[in-house]
Amino acid sequence: MGLNTSAEAPLPVGEVSRLIGGWIDRLGAVWVEGQITQLSRRPGAGVVFMTLRDPSYDISVSVTCFRQVFEAVADVVSEGARVVVCAKPEWYAPRGQLSLRATEIRPVGIGELLARLETLKRALGAEGLFAPARKKPVPFLPQLIGLVCGRASAAERDVLEVARRRWPAVRFEVRNVAVQGVHAVPQVIQAVKELDELADVDVIIVARGGGSVEDLLPFSDEQLVRAVADCRTPVVSAIGHEPDSPLLDLVADLRASTPTDAAKKVVPDVGEELDRVQSLRDRALRTVRGLLDREERGLAHALARPVMEHPQRMVDEREAEVDALLARSRRVLGHLLDRADSELSHTRARVVALSPAATLERGYAVLQRADGTVVRSPEDVSPDEELRARVAEGEFTVRVDAGGVVPRP
Repeated sequence: MGLNTSAEAPLPVGEVSRLIGGWIDRLGAVWVEGQITQLSRRPGAGVVFMTLRDPSYDISVSVTCFRQVFEAVADVVSEGARVVVCAKPEWYAPRGQLSLRATEIRPVGIGELLARLETLKRALGAEGLFAPARKKPVPFLPQLIGLVCGRASAAERDVLEVARRRWPAVRFEVRNVAVQGVHAVPQVIQAVKELDELADVDVIIVARGGGSVEDLLPFSDEQLVRAVADCRTPVVSAIGHEPDSPLLDLVADLRASTPTDAAKKVVPDVGEELDRVQSLRDRALRTVRGLLDREERGLAHALARPVMEHPQRMVDEREAEVDALLARSRRVLGHLLDRADSELSHTRARVVALSPAATLERGYAVLQRADGTVVRSPEDVSPDEELRARVAEGEFTVRVDAGGVVPRP
């Protein structure tokens, strides 16, 4: 219910606290799950004080309970343990502080934790966060590697020493964080995001040594899994030992069985690469030499052919053929000219023999009238008509006798 207040008619702090307490008192008991981050068991005190924290979010709440409630689970519950608490919200008016009054505490067993992780694994897998298509390739030779690990931890030492031994020029951007406990998840998420925002970082390694299932729980946290899935930089998971398999292994772009294995998978060995380069050079040299030997053999075989030993032979042969063809063509042309000359001589002789000039040479004459027509019959002329007589040596004029021309019988 809203309150009618104003700057002129405010409520006293005590009244506000009393109203809040009244609203909270009307809330019933709830079951709450969290991780115990602080535990205070003062000797002789009848109340135990705890702080219950959500490991996925930076949210905590105070919890109190009677000593006999806590004594029932004191042997299995300590700081860092996950518990389920049945409690009723309470409001401490003098300090304006909210707390939970626990009436029952139950530790969360390993079996239950594993079952919850399996459920979370199926849910995240259904979203496609573990799909191989999402995984990004790790660069062959990263220039700057982001490392998220515990401060002065064996994991940090192993990664740095192995990587620098394999490739001395490699550089690291290290973020030291809590790798177990209540502060692990937010610190790891923050470190991963910071390294992902650095443009020079080529790959991020999240490393931690071995531990119990409870110790490795932060690396199966849903918020951390989603943060890694959203990274644009390839992420390598190197958590625990070979049998350990937190959910971070499934969402990471590359899984390493140990921190040492991560350094070996991310950083190439300079000695191995030099050997590989030398092997490739030797292979290339053998290939080139084999190619040269084969070409030399082919060249020698080509030079051994007769046409290469005596390159002028083909020209000489063609020259002889040209000479033969030239001589043949000359003979054929000579024969053709001789035959044509003979035919021309015979034709000329026939022409001469049949020509009118030859006839005139034999003493004949050709009579032509004044208009140039040839007189062929005595009836063609008239008495006293002048005719032109053409003989072999020239021509002259004749007159037809007035007595007329009598045809020869």
